[in-house]
Amino acid sequence: MTRVASKIIELTEYRPAWFPEEEIPYPVAESLWRAYGQQVTVEFPSPKTSRQWQLTAQGWIGHILLTPEIGFALKPKVELANIFRMLEYAYRLRSFRFLEGLIDCQTLADFYERLAQVLARRVLERGRKGFYRTYQSENQSLPYVRGRLELRQSIRTPGEVKLRCQYQDQTGDVEENRILAWTLFCIARTGLCTEPVVATVRRAYRALQGLVTLTPYPAEACLNRLYNRLNEDYEPMHALCRFFLEQSGPSHDQGDRTMLPFLVDMARLYELFVAEWLKAHLPAHWLLKAQERVQIGAASSLHFEIDLILYDRQTGAARCVLDTKYKTPPQPSTEDVAQVVTYAEAKGCREAVLVYPTALPTPFDEVIGDIRVRGATFDLAGELETAGQDFLNGLLHEDGAR
Repeated sequence: MTRVASKIIELTEYRPAWFPEEEIPYPVAESLWRAYGQQVTVEFPSPKTSRQWQLTAQGWIGHILLTPEIGFALKPKVELANIFRMLEYAYRLRSFRFLEGLIDCQTLADFYERLAQVLARRVLERGRKGFYRTYQSENQSLPYVRGRLELRQSIRTPGEVKLRCQYQDQTGDVEENRILAWTLFCIARTGLCTEPVVATVRRAYRALQGLVTLTPYPAEACLNRLYNRLNEDYEPMHALCRFFLEQSGPSHDQGDRTMLPFLVDMARLYELFVAEWLKAHLPAHWLLKAQERVQIGAASSLHFEIDLILYDRQTGAARCVLDTKYKTPPQPSTEDVAQVVTYAEAKGCREAVLVYPTALPTPFDEVIGDIRVRGATFDLAGELETAGQDFLNGLLHEDGAR
């Protein structure tokens, strides 16, 4: 079985591609420009483009299916196997050991489909054992006493035949299950899965459909959840849900069907990957905090969100701020340097590091005021564990922080 789009146009990150004017229907290109201009820049046929379409993917990878006939595959400039390894760290999937074998997938669409199948099968397995349920308080008028009778309300309405009761009722319509249902619903709409996998996803969704209210959830709902012995197997399922929900872009309509794109923001993935890799490998006396909010002034609504801050665990002092940059400029931009210097000033530390996925052509290491700003590389081109150790050694040695 083939996926929805019968024609897939491939684009690679940051590499302009040209297509004859007749190859891409004008309405399709216009839809791409209007709905996904942030992900793909579209130059319309003109004398400037020699009457061709010029399309350039902008730091996003994945699939956009605009119609059942035509779609766009946004390919990474990074080795595909390393994308999968980054996803393992970024979404904390490594510890669940269900990615074994997925590294051999040939495309992102294959990887997406295999993960969708893993999630659907786990949901079906949990459904056979019984979905997680909990008790919630109910307050209703009943023809009989259930739970605690509300005497005050009954005295106020002496003519009322029914009795006002407060009681606990067991329900499966809880957030743990609603997150699963919403994720499966979104996966079924992408058009990225082959028919056998779609059938499994729909079967898992139907297992939840009569139990829960279909409710939209953001990816953040899957984070920082509490689990107990009754629902601990939901943790890996919610980790997968986070991946799917974070990569599903806004829907667009074509005729009588709605399709969701599968889009990975590489800058965001790089930031998450570096953070999670460091957390897993830092020496014990160091603490890393990600996306820390720093308020500007007591009464102001302005604030910073700093990518990464390295703390001395014993003293609690911030030693270094790090800002990930998924780009390969000839040198850091003035704006990036000003940004990271401001972050260092806000945290009272004297080290600021700009982290790039490839080495800068000219190393950058300057002192601005009393803050040292330097470039560092967590290279995505080779073996990630080796690249990570090189990055960590340079970070701690240069900072004198071992």
